[in-house]
Amino acid sequence: MNCRHCEAPLIHTFLDLGFAPPSNAYLTAEDLNRPEKYYPLKVRVCDQCWLVQTEDYAQVDELFSPDYAYFSSTSSSWLAHAKRYSDKMIEELGLNSESRVIEVASNDGYLLRNFVAAGIPCLGIEPTDSTAKAAEQLGIPVLRKFFGEALGKQLAADGKQADLIAGNNVYAHVPDINDFTKGLKAALKPGGTITLEFPHLMRLIEHTQFDTVYHEHFSYLSLHTTSRIFQAAGLRLWHAEELPTHGGSLRIYGCHEDDPRQTGGAVAKLIDEESDRGLRALETYQTFQAKADRVKDDLLLFLIEQKRAGNKVAAYGAAAKGNTLLNYAGIKPDLLPFVCDAAEAKQGKFMPGSHIPILSPQALRAQQPDFVLILPWNIATEVRQQNATLNAQGTQFVTAVPNLVILD
Repeated sequence: MNCRHCEAPLIHTFLDLGFAPPSNAYLTAEDLNRPEKYYPLKVRVCDQCWLVQTEDYAQVDELFSPDYAYFSSTSSSWLAHAKRYSDKMIEELGLNSESRVIEVASNDGYLLRNFVAAGIPCLGIEPTDSTAKAAEQLGIPVLRKFFGEALGKQLAADGKQADLIAGNNVYAHVPDINDFTKGLKAALKPGGTITLEFPHLMRLIEHTQFDTVYHEHFSYLSLHTTSRIFQAAGLRLWHAEELPTHGGSLRIYGCHEDDPRQTGGAVAKLIDEESDRGLRALETYQTFQAKADRVKDDLLLFLIEQKRAGNKVAAYGAAAKGNTLLNYAGIKPDLLPFVCDAAEAKQGKFMPGSHIPILSPQALRAQQPDFVLILPWNIATEVRQQNATLNAQGTQFVTAVPNLVILD
């Protein structure tokens, strides 16, 4: 396999998590009697452009199916994050009824609903039918397509270039990152702005966030590499900022390469920090596997100890990152009998690979486990607040990444 960006041969392994099913391929009771597809989950690093990327195995249409079960609006903290972003962009870019906003991977309308409320024309691009329907019910027009250069050019030809193109947690999900970026350029008005948010590779490595590796994530991005990809497409990064979301993300601001806006000092500062932390040194990537294995081993040991002690352990959050962790550790219902999730689309189904049943959060109150393992550790505070009565009754909350911690 060659690098998805610069086409250099990929010879260095960053992480090998064995074999796993797609992390969002939740199962019905009938599915448990059928064969389940597993794919290798191995991540390489390019020693030329330093793009970290999964090997090619799974097909995109198998990862993002019409009944895709991830709905962004399930998280109240994420809705609040989207509202703050929308207010900021409307004010700073002077968006109004004459503007146009496009969101790529608009999911269930969690973001564009804010622009609709402000009377700003918008368009969602979302290939999964289940989430697109939810967005349309909010009055958001949605194109059910995968985004790339061809669609970007079609939008331009139809007079639908955007003043703002937003993409939250989609840039890592595209198999052809060069084609996607060229699409951004084609769909962007002169003087327009692109903002993308994605987990920052620097934080993934720093906090051993290996559970954010799954087949739906084709790329793991640093600012250095993202800047190179933008430049190759005729775009330029003029600003970047760090966000606390998803354990540490970047929000990048892009424009056409000839845009008069000057590139701010934050871009160079962050790229220099990445270099200082070894993101352009092979040793950084070659030592990561052992750190991931330690997290896996510590979680397994904890669950075995609780089972032997007669304690009840449940999990909260049927998140993709949880599926990566559970499948790599080989955890089954004998160690973790059930996981609860607020998303109704997941309730009554089973976790892929582990086949752990997914129940509503009410099951926690009914069963009062001794411990609750919070799989989406990035929203641990929100989960604990929502289940404060459990904590008061003696249930303790646990996170496994970057270290196994029993939360106070």
